[in-house]
Amino acid sequence: MEKPWLKEYPEGMPEFIDVDRYGSLVEIFDEAVNRFGEAAFINFGQRMSYADLARRSRDFGAWLQRRAALGKGERIAIMMPNLLQYPVAVLGALQAGLTIVNTNPLYTARELRHQLADSGARAIVILENFCHVLEEVIGDTEVETVIVTRMGDQLGFPKSLLMNLVVRHLKRMVPAYRLAGTVTFRDVLSDGATLQLERPELGHADIAFLQYTGGTTGLAKGAMLTHRNLVANVVQAQTWIELGSPIEAGAERVVTALPLYHIFALTANLLVFMSLGADNLMITNPRDMPGFVKELRRFRATVLTGVNTLFNGLLNTPGFAELDFSGFKLALGGGMAVQESVARRWQEVTGRGLIEAYGLTETSPAACMNPLTGRSYNGSIGLPIPSTECTVRDDQGRQLPVGEVGELCIRGPQVMAGYWKQPQATAEVLDDDGWLRTGDMARMDENGYFYVVDRLKDMILVSGFNVYPNEIEAVVAMHPGVLEAAAIGEPDERSGEVVKLFVVRKDPSLTAEALIAHCREELTGYKVPKRIEFRDELPKSNVGKILRRELRNAKAG
Repeated sequence: MEKPWLKEYPEGMPEFIDVDRYGSLVEIFDEAVNRFGEAAFINFGQRMSYADLARRSRDFGAWLQRRAALGKGERIAIMMPNLLQYPVAVLGALQAGLTIVNTNPLYTARELRHQLADSGARAIVILENFCHVLEEVIGDTEVETVIVTRMGDQLGFPKSLLMNLVVRHLKRMVPAYRLAGTVTFRDVLSDGATLQLERPELGHADIAFLQYTGGTTGLAKGAMLTHRNLVANVVQAQTWIELGSPIEAGAERVVTALPLYHIFALTANLLVFMSLGADNLMITNPRDMPGFVKELRRFRATVLTGVNTLFNGLLNTPGFAELDFSGFKLALGGGMAVQESVARRWQEVTGRGLIEAYGLTETSPAACMNPLTGRSYNGSIGLPIPSTECTVRDDQGRQLPVGEVGELCIRGPQVMAGYWKQPQATAEVLDDDGWLRTGDMARMDENGYFYVVDRLKDMILVSGFNVYPNEIEAVVAMHPGVLEAAAIGEPDERSGEVVKLFVVRKDPSLTAEALIAHCREELTGYKVPKRIEFRDELPKSNVGKILRRELRNAKAG
């Protein structure tokens, strides 16, 4: 197949990467420790060097093997926000040869029950604040070992004591749980230091993570991400960054505000920037925007990853525009469409472009990325990264020519092995030639840049015309009185559907009439919202992505 994107690659960028450079994620970790042992993960002012992480994760892995009797390939769930305990648990479990089930700590009992039962996890590492949810469902799962951690467990005395006391006071509780097999995180590390870790032989085919999808079309499915998938994506991203940007190994300071249990932050922030030896500032509660800005003032970041709502939130937080951006190098946006209005304002404030990338849980996640030296917004998700092919196809699976809109399909070493225990669901998205159907509507231009128009299931059909919410939302976001917006389709007797708009106002005096007038200047008639509802906030996922499905479901209900 033709690959027009190759001619747009930065100079020296290879078409293919060496997937066999590392045999497993553990080898990537070992190399990072050997090269950058003094680099550190930082949380609540506490530094944990890579060398310290190596020791603590080894102890953690030894305990999982010796005390919990977990063998290679068995599943362990990890359910916590961004804390120093997270990389310890993940890298310890990987060294023990286990498969990690990343679990959103905000899950309801129903969601947690499904994920634990479906994965067959035998152990869980959980922040104590969420144990009351686990207590409701543990009897319906195979979980035998519960490792409970507190917010301050890795902060050192007296910070750890003060943090745990503050959390107890603010929450006004420590959940009264009665769980069999419970042990504290601290005791695991203490006991594990006396035990021997025997690293099992790991290969590319071994499953490193069961990464559950959002479940937008039903129950969440576990994407089987192998060591090969993630090793490939780390090398792909590392190559794109090192050869196409001013990023220097051993010299960067990355901010991790997105939760590490999400695939974007897991791969980009934990794995890729660890392989590059970056100091890593972990933000536990990014929704506290004033507190976030204070952390940024102290940290002097060079790299920030995020989603559109995160960047927009920072831009609208007092004090952010006054930060020193002289050393800032890269802002990387993914997870949802980066809006032009946000990207342009970001560049005005920071002096750096907001670079958009694209990926899915099923692609580990990176598949396309814009050149990292770009300064101006181009509206695209970028170019397929090395060893990745992309096509746009119609309903019959036929490849469409340049400029036409169809379903984006991806092939590469980062594409998942399939969905856990769901061969039919796997067959629906993965064909025999390794092509993944993404469910995203996209087009490719003559230079090989791809543009996502919208999610196939989010498309609105107005009098037979396709209307894409991303376009509506981008236009609405251009209005200075708008903070956030989301568009959905609502049934209509005359046109089948009409555009319904949900808006969070920046300007309290903004009216529906003013917004509609603004849209009429930028959109053809059938795309103009017919119904507008103002809200104080919009529903969001754990990474800040606006959830249109919840708006649709609430309306339907």
